[in-house]
Amino acid sequence: MAPPTLPALPPQDRRPHAVVIGSGFGGLAAAIRLGARGYRVTVLERLDAPGGRARTHRQDGFTFDAGPTIVTAPFLLEELWSLCGRRMAEDIDLRPLDPFYRIRFDDGATFTYSGDPAAMRAQVAAFNPADLPGYARFMALSAETCRIGFEQLGHVPFGHWTDMAKVAPGLMRLQAWRSVYRAAAAHFRDERLRTVFSFHPLLIGGNPFATSGIYALISHLEQRWGVHWAMGGTGSLVRGLVRLIEGQGGRLRCGAEVAEITLAGRRATGLRLADGETIPADIVVSNADAAWTYGKLLPGLPRRRWTDAKLARARYSMGLFVWYFGTRRRYDAVGHHTILLGPRYRGLLRDIFTGRQLPADCSLYLHRPTATDPSMAPPGCDAFYVLSPVPHLGDGTDWAEQAEPYRRMIARRLHETLLPGFEAEIATSRVTTPRHFREDLLAVHGAGFGLEPVLTQSAWFRPNNRSEEVERLFLVGAGTHPGAGIPGVISSAKVLDSVVPHAFALA
Repeated sequence: MAPPTLPALPPQDRRPHAVVIGSGFGGLAAAIRLGARGYRVTVLERLDAPGGRARTHRQDGFTFDAGPTIVTAPFLLEELWSLCGRRMAEDIDLRPLDPFYRIRFDDGATFTYSGDPAAMRAQVAAFNPADLPGYARFMALSAETCRIGFEQLGHVPFGHWTDMAKVAPGLMRLQAWRSVYRAAAAHFRDERLRTVFSFHPLLIGGNPFATSGIYALISHLEQRWGVHWAMGGTGSLVRGLVRLIEGQGGRLRCGAEVAEITLAGRRATGLRLADGETIPADIVVSNADAAWTYGKLLPGLPRRRWTDAKLARARYSMGLFVWYFGTRRRYDAVGHHTILLGPRYRGLLRDIFTGRQLPADCSLYLHRPTATDPSMAPPGCDAFYVLSPVPHLGDGTDWAEQAEPYRRMIARRLHETLLPGFEAEIATSRVTTPRHFREDLLAVHGAGFGLEPVLTQSAWFRPNNRSEEVERLFLVGAGTHPGAGIPGVISSAKVLDSVVPHAFALA
């Protein structure tokens, strides 16, 4: 079916036109910021509903958030509402979670991770009292890293190597060349505490044993601004952002697949859709996967930096296997967020990120939103989402054959730990594999978070927010600076305020 035709614009609306490819959080935030800067904005989404990785699945009375479920740094969202003259609280009921999550080790020991400093010290002491001084030092490091890496640099463009040179002394002082795991290991003796305070890069697609120590900032970011849940699910945030865009006079068009960014020389002039329709634009913003943008949407353009060879050599994040299921009964002993660690930590991550083969064991993130928000399931029922990091499609796994055996392996793990006998209570079920990320979200190699956030693929080394290849082309989302996660992709849109000319300069 051909996508709907855009209605004719009022003849008096002569504002410069900005077109945004993709309606993930980065694309929606970009549209709002461009609208506030005087642009007429159109957002194009190839799927049948907005959200990208944050889209929503509704099935048999259950609501499942497809992707991100942890909201941190909510002030970044509040800024978007402020740009539209509104307060986020008017539209979104954002609830702080306490605790943030529980981490269950393979031997059954549990670390309850919260924003309460005294409770956190007590948890550390329960594992190893001798690590309390190291915990204080690690959190001080995390706070300073967050101040520099997130608060100062998270919304600053890195458009030239000199921008990297300016911050190099601070990064050296923070020993950013160390991995997050090495940063934790320098402060904790207990191996379990090293795990607790190093796993966070997995939330943004990174291997704790390879991701730059700059990402140790996440521990402080959570402590300072908390972990939250939007009532109605992450989809409620997507719907709220779409309403803001429409309130600015912008438009969202679903079922519109972009085939090509049109050019005049090396300047973007608009888009050609898969059905042949062309849409002229004064600027183009891509919220598509960065490697897809350069590798597929600029056919015939001789690329100087992001060549096919460089994209092929790049390191990509892990893949994700996600099982969504609803049960006919509630499991009130299970919290909102639980991390179930398997018998291996370093070895499992090595297998996942080297992509040799699908591991026979797993670690899991179990999300039970109905612990906070019963509206996500029918009365008396629970909604669940269990995520397992897996190799991206470079390992050659045939997910058409392996999806069901892998789901059964996860089910056994849940039965043996938190949900004994739960399969008899399942009312609805669906799975997502790296193959879906490639086919539905056009993620290169089916990588869940795009490029892996190692130091040599961060800041200036990452695809820049202002394209190095094409004038008037800009990038937002997980594949550009500062990276993945809700705070990262919303910050990538904030960078546009520094690199996109104001609409009156183009009018």
